[in-house]
Amino acid sequence: MTVSVILVNFNDRDRLSACLRSLRGQEPVPEIIVVDNASDDGSLDLLAAEFPEVRRLALAENGGFGKANNAGVLAATGELLLFLNTDTVVPPGAVNALAGRLSSAPDAAAAGPALARPSGRFQVSFGRSVGLFGQSLQKFLLNPLHERTLPRSRKVRSVGWLSAACLLCRRSAFEAAGGFDEEFFLYFEDIDLCVRMRNAGGRLLFDPSVKVVHEGGATTAPRAEASRFEYRRSQLLFYRKHRPSRSAGILLALLQAEIRRLERRGAFGGIDGAALKARYERLLKGDTSRP
Repeated sequence: MTVSVILVNFNDRDRLSACLRSLRGQEPVPEIIVVDNASDDGSLDLLAAEFPEVRRLALAENGGFGKANNAGVLAATGELLLFLNTDTVVPPGAVNALAGRLSSAPDAAAAGPALARPSGRFQVSFGRSVGLFGQSLQKFLLNPLHERTLPRSRKVRSVGWLSAACLLCRRSAFEAAGGFDEEFFLYFEDIDLCVRMRNAGGRLLFDPSVKVVHEGGATTAPRAEASRFEYRRSQLLFYRKHRPSRSAGILLALLQAEIRRLERRGAFGGIDGAALKARYERLLKGDTSRP
């Protein structure tokens, strides 16, 4: 099956270059589409000068990760869609190995690899169902356990969700699920997609025998407070879509406590801080829309 790789870029010129060089090492080289979310760091100039084989979609504004990926899918021709973060490096053979995993499991909608930081430390890029209890269990028990066991694991397993830092989907399953929900600007859009693909009858396969290097947090670290807000906004959106109403209510109570903590830290100082506080206050009232 043919593969189209879709990368969403926002001011990540240097890591994008390293990622694209690693994709040149795949055999055969897949179709590659970079969707640029209105970068101003010369990313498009880099693509034109050094990666003329890459298809470029330049969006007029940053509408979020899911919206950009949906645009990339419309331009893609592959039967399989590989959603890939720009801060990844893909070892030779990894794309073919994931494609082979899907080919051998006709009932599978998507597959994902093990993700490791450049230091070699493994990340946890899969999980079970997402809820207040499940997230706590994942964070405090399962994640530390998986970080120890993943380096030795080769067992393919069915999971509840996979990270879109590197996620290979059947186009048919992606389209049947309705694609990414563009209400999510950043965070939880991959988990939401996975839930809908599973609800449509597709399995999700985690294959730790395939490893991809993922720096993680590369583009969000310079905007830590804004990224934290987007995480909470997307989390509330997800809970409203997929969890009982009482879970969203508990989440709002926890959010109120977090706002008090941010106030004590002085996170709401200055003009930018006041605007951020206003966004949190709207979120407390249940307004998850983007300004």
